[in-house]
Amino acid sequence: MVSGLWVPLSASLLAALVTTIGIYVIRHFEKWGRRNSTYFSCFAAGVLISVSFLHIIPKSFGMNEQAPLYLLAGYVFMHLFNRFLTAYVCDKNPEFAIGLVPLLGIGFHSFLDGVVYSITFSASMLTGALAAIGMVLHEFPEGIITYLLLLRGGGSSKQSLWLAFLAAAVSTPLGTLLSYPMISRIDPSLLGTLLSISAGALIYVGATHLLPQAERESAKYSLIALAAGILVAAGIIVSNG
Repeated sequence: MVSGLWVPLSASLLAALVTTIGIYVIRHFEKWGRRNSTYFSCFAAGVLISVSFLHIIPKSFGMNEQAPLYLLAGYVFMHLFNRFLTAYVCDKNPEFAIGLVPLLGIGFHSFLDGVVYSITFSASMLTGALAAIGMVLHEFPEGIITYLLLLRGGGSSKQSLWLAFLAAAVSTPLGTLLSYPMISRIDPSLLGTLLSISAGALIYVGATHLLPQAERESAKYSLIALAAGILVAAGIIVSNG
């Protein structure tokens, strides 16, 4: 089990590193980070959506007959969680919501990313690697967003740096470490269930979270970045099919 843990843990540590780079870049090279974060978001969205539909969903459907139900459940859960944060908590506590409430949401989301690494790599090396490509890439703009939200909430530059690092970076390998011992021992049917839930969550991140954010920023080559993400994911899947 320990040897098997190193692969998803390495992926989650890479994700934490990319998040940290995003935080560093926006702190020291703010103009460059703002200018290019949309392209990272679009590319990551293309990868996550393509990987979910072309690989993870078909694999989960072959492992569990109820997988379509869990796919929907994964998407709806992420939607409801996001609505709770943005519509309920943020409306009632606007100043607090600017920094700390999104921080909690991002921390939980990043923790779930670590769980997804455990699930997908337990299914197969290819499944984990495909999911990791999109997930790691979306960590860069996430680090930027987390840091900026904390600054807007009134935090100092140093305080925002450390809080963003803990919530958006450290929480991902923590999620992998805590979840892998349980996930590595489950049967194929339950793994199919977890894969479906993960696919629903990945589709939400790509189609409902990343793409709308990118569309609000009218970047000139955003469609090219999205298409590149789709082509990269599809090419890897086809070459390993």
